[in-house]
Amino acid sequence: MIDHLGSYDVIVIGAGHAGIEAAHAAAVLGAKTAVFTLTLDFIGNMPCNPSIGGTAKGHLVREIDALGGLMGIAADATFLQSRMLNRGKGPAVHSLRVQTDRKRYHIYMKHALELTPNLDIHQAEIVGIEVQNGRVAGVYTNLGGFYACKCVVIATGTTLGGRIFVGQASYDGGPDGQHAATRLTLDLVEKGFSLRRFKTGTPARVHRRSIDFSRLERQPGDPDESLQPFSFLTRQPMHNKVDCYITYTNPETHKVILDNLDRSPLYGGEIQGVGPRYCPSIEDKVVRFQDKARHPVFVEPCGEDTEEMYLQGLSSSLPEAVQNAMYHTIAGFEHLEIMRPAYAIEYDCVDPTTLYPTLESKVVAGVYGAGQFNGTSGYEEAAAQGLLAGLNAARHALGKPELVLARHTSYLGTLVDDLVTKGVMDPYRMMTSRSEYRLSLRQDNADERLTPIGREYGLVDDERWAQFCRDRDIKSAELARLGRTKVKLADLRAAAGEDVSIGESGGTAEELLRRPGIRYEMIAKVIGRGEGVTPTMALRIETEIRYAGYIAREQRVIKEIQRHENVTIPPDFDYAPLSTLTLEAREKLARIRPRTLAQAGRIPGVSPSDLSQLSLALLKAGRGEG
Repeated sequence: MIDHLGSYDVIVIGAGHAGIEAAHAAAVLGAKTAVFTLTLDFIGNMPCNPSIGGTAKGHLVREIDALGGLMGIAADATFLQSRMLNRGKGPAVHSLRVQTDRKRYHIYMKHALELTPNLDIHQAEIVGIEVQNGRVAGVYTNLGGFYACKCVVIATGTTLGGRIFVGQASYDGGPDGQHAATRLTLDLVEKGFSLRRFKTGTPARVHRRSIDFSRLERQPGDPDESLQPFSFLTRQPMHNKVDCYITYTNPETHKVILDNLDRSPLYGGEIQGVGPRYCPSIEDKVVRFQDKARHPVFVEPCGEDTEEMYLQGLSSSLPEAVQNAMYHTIAGFEHLEIMRPAYAIEYDCVDPTTLYPTLESKVVAGVYGAGQFNGTSGYEEAAAQGLLAGLNAARHALGKPELVLARHTSYLGTLVDDLVTKGVMDPYRMMTSRSEYRLSLRQDNADERLTPIGREYGLVDDERWAQFCRDRDIKSAELARLGRTKVKLADLRAAAGEDVSIGESGGTAEELLRRPGIRYEMIAKVIGRGEGVTPTMALRIETEIRYAGYIAREQRVIKEIQRHENVTIPPDFDYAPLSTLTLEAREKLARIRPRTLAQAGRIPGVSPSDLSQLSLALLKAGRGEG
């Protein structure tokens, strides 16, 4: 017997990083929303590394925040250590990363959802979806309940069809002792979804008392005075609380691994899923990079109130006995005590080319995907997709236009375009190199790029909007002041000190900031600091002045690309009669159904010649020619 227990505009399946942002976004937009999770105790769980951000991932967190999401605020509230990565490189690749208190992050996110109006939270497993006339109509729970809805966001993480591997031992399950959601996999396949198997791995957690830290390299955070928050709303001072450490594998470690490869399910054939290209297991590293004498291991705390330490860089599916032998060869780990052994996990995910750029499924209307269900890896990639999927599901349910972010607007736009246009062969990880426009898509200007969009689509509240407008006005006024204020060379030399090369002539503050080695803080000693200009704002102003020419050139390229972005393709456009296109191009265009001419040009197998012929065909169709 099925009990009808309620009706919602949007139902979110899963309360990991994708599900949290999806549920929050949908509810904020005014949709009656429910989120279902296998257990309330794992909302916002960090089953892999206890950190937020990193190269390119930090950009995504800033974009989530700029659009009105939760991840950046939660990361600021629960961080243990903060570091800006890639400081020695250009500003386009500067990326914030924080070590996070795993338990406090979960508590923060659970409470944030509990405080969100229009949002109900349910502990239950979703085992199937109801489809009527090609669109979703509700979901079924393992407890015999049915909830009607207009839209569903699937954000199942690695629990969908999850299977754990440790050596020859394997069993159905999710991360950290959760059970697997196997019945939903069977139901989705029955409904016509194209699923595949991916795999990821998690390192061991070990006891702090068993590590000899005197043999490890200390890795402190950035100085407290230079710490930058993820959220544009965070204004209070920030302080590091812990150190991290580094050690290295060695030839003896590698020998233990190579001698036991036959006991690895990855090399024994038990694991069929495709693993992440850019975050391989230690077995993969040793086999693929046999010329390397060592690999780094980052020792990171899981929280302030626990003795568990996380060994980043040592994910593995080897038996626990082999893991012990391997760890004990590493400096500082001679007496290491495993608390949770490393494991690999296989899980089910969808072919993302079966999604529209709104993240709605082409198979069943009203079903949206987010996170690892869409073939990505990483908390940040998941959360960013969750926000977009939740926003679009709510607007779909409420009868409003949905949001599609073009590549030039954001890393989130790049991520989604890559997924739905190119597809994935292994778990997708965001990197700065994936964007053609990374100088314009810096993490420091995410608010200028996206907060107006978040405001237009209903996610940005009055407090965030007022702060954004204040920051925008402060920056504009300071840029104008720097452009008109003359600085004498003698005054600048006195402020900068003898070690800094400042040139042979004075000029406006803006002109001087274009010179290598001259910083805003030097200029401020001469002409004073602009009203409201924080250290973070000062760095942003420096970047925009110093790289103004490059940014302008990139913006010209973006405007040129937008011409093709503005050429839309009808959803039912018939590619079959276009004999001037290659057969491969026609097949892929018909399957992926690009929304614009620009997206069509990014489909692998569609050549520039194909694109020209398609452009002509669209022009003729627009004129009504046969």
